[in-house]
Amino acid sequence: MALWRDGGFAEDMWTTLDDSAAIPDRGAIVVSFARWSANKAALAARADPVGVAIAAGADAVEQLAEAAKRPLVALKFDKFADGRAFSYAELLRVRHGFAGELRATGDVLLDEIALMQRCGFTSFEVVDANTLRALKEGRLPKGALFYQPAPGSREAPVGTRPWLRRAAN
Repeated sequence: MALWRDGGFAEDMWTTLDDSAAIPDRGAIVVSFARWSANKAALAARADPVGVAIAAGADAVEQLAEAAKRPLVALKFDKFADGRAFSYAELLRVRHGFAGELRATGDVLLDEIALMQRCGFTSFEVVDANTLRALKEGRLPKGALFYQPAPGSREAPVGTRPWLRRAAN
């Protein structure tokens, strides 16, 4: 696994723990939301930061408000056709005001990274060999036209987007 952020590969300061792994005394860690909920007091008392990982599922939307208080949230893309993490990212950024590191994990593919960035993802755990090769070669596709509006300063000014929905009067 390689961590890609800000247009290049970076060292990962975070250690992702399985639910059965011992919690180290030192270092930034990422735990499942279930583990965070079960051990919240002990994990919150750590001197080093604790991030949470959320998997797509029935409880994921309810977990976002609590997760938004952590310095890192990792959202897992279980497979190419499962786009629920895109919606979770948008909800974290817009509804819950999450300003920390938002990490995409799992099936992170090259052609989705630009769309993930539009939703607020800032780092990517990449395991796919073709995606790794393309990123190493600097071949990141960029979309020139997007149909869905997105928050942030990169968005076109209001009134210049013909697809923007307007209230019916």
